Amino acid sequence: MDTTPWKTDKWFTSPWNFADEVKSTYHFNKNIKLHDISLRDGEQQAGLIFSKDEKVRLAEKMAEIGIHRIEAGMPAVSPDDKAAITQIVKMNLGPEIFAFCRCVKADVEKAADIGVSGIVIEIPSSDHMIEKAYKWDLEKTIDLSIEATSYAKEKGLYTVFFPIDMSRADMHWAMTLIKRVADEGHMDALAIVDTFGGLNPSAIPYLIKTVKSYIDKPIEVHFHDDFGLGSANTILGLAAGADVAHTTISAIGERAGNASYEEVALSLLTMYGVDLGLKYDKIYELSKMMCEMTGMQVRPNQGIIGDKIAEIESGIITGWYNNVKEHDPLELTPYLPELTGHPDNVIVLGKGSGLPSIEYYLKKTGFEIPPAEKCMDILNAVKATAIQKHGLVSEKKFVEITKKFLN
Repeated sequence: MDTTPWKTDKWFTSPWNFADEVKSTYHFNKNIKLHDISLRDGEQQAGLIFSKDEKVRLAEKMAEIGIHRIEAGMPAVSPDDKAAITQIVKMNLGPEIFAFCRCVKADVEKAADIGVSGIVIEIPSSDHMIEKAYKWDLEKTIDLSIEATSYAKEKGLYTVFFPIDMSRADMHWAMTLIKRVADEGHMDALAIVDTFGGLNPSAIPYLIKTVKSYIDKPIEVHFHDDFGLGSANTILGLAAGADVAHTTISAIGERAGNASYEEVALSLLTMYGVDLGLKYDKIYELSKMMCEMTGMQVRPNQGIIGDKIAEIESGIITGWYNNVKEHDPLELTPYLPELTGHPDNVIVLGKGSGLPSIEYYLKKTGFEIPPAEKCMDILNAVKATAIQKHGLVSEKKFVEITKKFLN
């Protein structure tokens, strides 16, 4: 088949995404990296805990998929965290392994001793948080940042400066902090941190442009999902020239979580023409693995990773399915389930079913197609059963219903 950026044998999105007027607003870098923070920020989700062995297994699976960087944890949190990071580093899985630190020399030293490739080093950056939550004066924030980042440079660590709550800080103060740390301390890259998810998508390009006017450093984006915009904001950050996206498996993380790597990666591939080089067919598998470890339940119709997103109940869409499944399956869906390793589309029976659904199940269960009025009787009985049970009707129940009308 002829392919375009929006239509291949695996996906069919929209030609509007690739109009010249739209593409002219994109400024993607060539070597975008995903920096997975599931093992640190992800574990800050209330009640979510990974054992050392689980962290190692997740790191192995992320490496298999092709995640570029893994933030393996914070050595200062516990001996188990330190041991997990140490083991992940020793395994030499392929991705760069980072640790998370406070702007404290002891934290930096712990990370350096473990042998990580780099650190993400945090400091509160919003003036109100510094004064009210930390009870510091503003100059202390700058002093601690300069001291700790300079020490990280001495230790040979790639250093990502991570100003907590940067998006809610006084804009002039935030730029002052960043500029002074870049000039008087050290940073190899800056993370733009939207700790509380308060940035709207329209602000992202302007924010990144402003930061780049103050410092000439790679930009990383760390956007939370409190308003459901974490992934969208992350994509816009990358389109505005950010180099690295901080993401988690299935959006786990503090409060409402973080940008979902599944959403970011698949959207970039199918709607922006940006291939991050991942094994996309392992996406569903990694999410299921994480959920099984933690007991976390993903919304059944959650995009990309929900268990029920490939189920078709509507009679109209079942009719489409019957017509296109063999030769044109992308008429039914924006991408084939196989692209992410998700189980294939399946027809189910419920209140929304129609005659195409009944005909499909009659053939599936070995019945001959009866006259139209009999099919309608079966359909009405299926609908009544679904309404009564507030759910789907099983194949076994369908056979029972059908026998009542055909015998």
